[in-house]
Amino acid sequence: MSLGWTLHGDGKHVGPGDVVAPEERMSWPRTIGIGMQHVVAMFGSTFIVPLITGFSPATTLFFSAIGTALFLLVTRNRLPSYLGSSFAFIAPIGAATVSHGQSVAVGGILVTGLVLAAIGTVVHFAGARWIDVVMPPIVTGTIVALIGLNLAPAAWDNFQLAPVTAVITLAAIILVTVLFKGILGRLSILVGVAIGYVAALLQGEVDFTDVERADWFGFPHFVTPSFDPAVLGLFVPVVLVLVAENVGHVKSVAAMTGKNLDHLTGRALFSDGIATTLAGVGGGSGTTTYAENIGVMAATRVYSTAAYWVAAATALLLSMSPKFGALIATIPAGVLGGATTMLYGMIGILGARIWVQNRVDFGDPVNLTTAAVPLIIGIANFTWTVGDLTFEGIALGTASALVIYHGMRAVARWRGTVAEPASPASAPAGSETDGTRR
Repeated sequence: MSLGWTLHGDGKHVGPGDVVAPEERMSWPRTIGIGMQHVVAMFGSTFIVPLITGFSPATTLFFSAIGTALFLLVTRNRLPSYLGSSFAFIAPIGAATVSHGQSVAVGGILVTGLVLAAIGTVVHFAGARWIDVVMPPIVTGTIVALIGLNLAPAAWDNFQLAPVTAVITLAAIILVTVLFKGILGRLSILVGVAIGYVAALLQGEVDFTDVERADWFGFPHFVTPSFDPAVLGLFVPVVLVLVAENVGHVKSVAAMTGKNLDHLTGRALFSDGIATTLAGVGGGSGTTTYAENIGVMAATRVYSTAAYWVAAATALLLSMSPKFGALIATIPAGVLGGATTMLYGMIGILGARIWVQNRVDFGDPVNLTTAAVPLIIGIANFTWTVGDLTFEGIALGTASALVIYHGMRAVARWRGTVAEPASPASAPAGSETDGTRR
């Protein structure tokens, strides 16, 4: 692998219809500027995860930077991506921390990373077709949706602590999304959090005591992992979401650059797995590829991996300032309540988006049941305890989605039954009758 990049044109302009390919770069001043934009883009979402879960923002940023650099190396510097905090970890980290402590939660992240890295190895040598077979769009969309909806009570818990600040934050995010074009509109979460923070500051809800005590320079706080089989049921389902996110990222970059990048899918999964494993070694949040940074690339049409090396270096430097980490940690509950009301809902709707994009036919009772039962399990947070093991909504919902889909399909093939509408409400109509069932 070469870390060199070919200069795109004169390095100053991107012509109409052109894109700056991963192996190209703009002039270094512009590359540095775009790289810093990527850091800003991931800030809002990456920091919300440790703030909600009680992890150190600086530690999370440290492993995010290391993970991004590792991702670029493993993917041979050909797949641009920033690895930020995955929202899929919020629920299992919260549950594991409450019941067993932060160290066990960190151990759960480490195990998740190892499983993802193993899947990436298999995909690299055997191809990714089996992922589509095991996790078709109806299953993937359901799992993503139930993870977001399962977190709804956590959003309400923060929201009600400071409802005025939460409403201001949420309203700001919504308005910024439609008031501004380009990069600013895509950074609505970050801008909304900043506006909510100012509102909280004016209401005396921000405490700077820890910021004043913190040093300007130093390593972040690391947490040693410990392991308890009782929490594994909380974390393993997250692997399926990370697989879907990474595969989606590869497809998105391929579509925008006009290059076939399928051969890098296994490397992407493996590198994200190793990055998550490293985060689990020292107390950072698990990582994933970031849609926010996809937005920056789409707006700038610059897909140069050089910009991501700049982003990784910038994030690493910021993580080395305890004072910066302490400042991020001052974001109050009301701001988090407003932001997570939007974010958790967006995760849920992303699941529905997967259904729509893949034209999932809900006139098929198998698809309808695969979505219906797991969503209720996830939203209501069904719990099942077996000895020392406790399985909650996300784990049970994920397992039920897989069992219901493949179980019903197997029985249908055995019996030779024909899929018919399960009820008048689910009868196919309009565009649902177009195309084949999935």
